[in-house]
Amino acid sequence: MGDSNSKSDIKERLYQQFARIGKCLSSDKRLEIMDILSNGPKSVEGLALQTGMSVANVSRHLQILLEARLVKCYKKGTYVIYSISDSSVTQFLSSLWNICEDRLSDIKQIKEELERQYQDVQSITKQDLLEKMKQEKIIVIDIRPSEEFETAHIPGAISVPLEHLREYLKTINKADVELAAYCRGPYCSLTSQAVDYIQKQGFKAYRIEEGVREWNAQAAQ
Repeated sequence: MGDSNSKSDIKERLYQQFARIGKCLSSDKRLEIMDILSNGPKSVEGLALQTGMSVANVSRHLQILLEARLVKCYKKGTYVIYSISDSSVTQFLSSLWNICEDRLSDIKQIKEELERQYQDVQSITKQDLLEKMKQEKIIVIDIRPSEEFETAHIPGAISVPLEHLREYLKTINKADVELAAYCRGPYCSLTSQAVDYIQKQGFKAYRIEEGVREWNAQAAQ
């Protein structure tokens, strides 16, 4: 009888540990922070700027993520820089997004709302994009901050942060080339905004739905 109680206690403690990660992920803000960090390291101040939260709130969320070992940090001068702890966490996030989109109809509706806002923006498949890149008929631009590009990017892409897009377009001939832009993946509205702007400047342009995480996940399959 005692042995049975001991086994039950071990199992209970095991699932309590599993639940720590579940509780850690129960905050939409922590999920947003992890999504941003999956694109590259950030300071607390950088995360606060991108999420619209206060530095104090971001710090509290990061502490919870640190305790669960989902993120890590290091000092750089006077700043503390945070990043995803390792590639297994990034892979987990991709799986989570896929499951949520498959099971939650609200996510599909939100994506459809975004598409309706930018009805003239066309997406390009990975296969078609690779073919155009092979024929040197298209320029792939990464509109994320340059430090995220330096961390990882789609092979063959160039870094054109969103705030530099207007000036970059002045340097190329719209009659000679097509453009394809990407940002942080299928749920990032900045990609559609950027492609919409590029098209209004007279260029033929496409939206790449995949971000670096999704692109790499497909390559690994």
